[in-house]
Amino acid sequence: MRLVTKSEKVKERLSAEFREKGISFEVKTHAGSESFIGYVIEGTLDGIKAAIEGMEGVDRDRLMEGYTSFKESVEHVLEHLKGGENVEALLSEGPWVGEVLDQLMRAGVIEYSDGAVRLKDGADVEGVKFQFKFPYDLVENPEAVEKATKQFVFTDLTMEYEFDIGELDMGRINEAVTIAGKYFEEGPLLRVYFGLISRAIVARELLKALGNGRVEAERFVKLFTGALPVEIPTEKGSLVINSSREFIWELLRLLERRGYVRIKGGTIRKLRDID
Repeated sequence: MRLVTKSEKVKERLSAEFREKGISFEVKTHAGSESFIGYVIEGTLDGIKAAIEGMEGVDRDRLMEGYTSFKESVEHVLEHLKGGENVEALLSEGPWVGEVLDQLMRAGVIEYSDGAVRLKDGADVEGVKFQFKFPYDLVENPEAVEKATKQFVFTDLTMEYEFDIGELDMGRINEAVTIAGKYFEEGPLLRVYFGLISRAIVARELLKALGNGRVEAERFVKLFTGALPVEIPTEKGSLVINSSREFIWELLRLLERRGYVRIKGGTIRKLRDID
């Protein structure tokens, strides 16, 4: 139920929006890394295409799709560079632009001045040798592939910023995820959303099961966990929630920190319900 970003700008902007809306959250900073493991083909665009067409031991269809996308990216950047382009504006299109610009810069066909980058007069674009990189999972026979390629590993040592959203209220969970939707892709965001919703549902069920008296903690957690998983019908299908005993204990401690329960002397007592 955590969102992770390597962007300090995203960390600052999302933190500011969460604070403005009063969303409960914590940001933890970790040293991290991201690695690309694969192979590289060096040559002109036409030369790379020819190498792929003659290559054995790879998923050639997927490799050709990747090459086509790479070629289109190069051609798109080159079109912008003919008359010159503001670097920041160009880079805002995506991180792939930086990769293309870096290769063109190393080839010596572009020049940078006063925040703008453009093609040099008379530059031989067709003769530029590029590096086309593709991941190892497209390779079926490494020995055959390495006849036309070189192994390539790129590791980026960076900081990671982990957002832990602490909300238990359904409305505030929806608000938090809506805000985060501006900064994160749908897949990881949906997983976090359903994790938060499921935790909120279980929190309410825990408080309901506690009733108004004091109960023995270990027995309560054992009985509650034994009743899981629980299936909750929705308009579009069903939501099935399961949990470990360790997670239930952690959730009870969160409820205690928020003033919903009191855990003392091996017993638990509900203090109030979640609004």
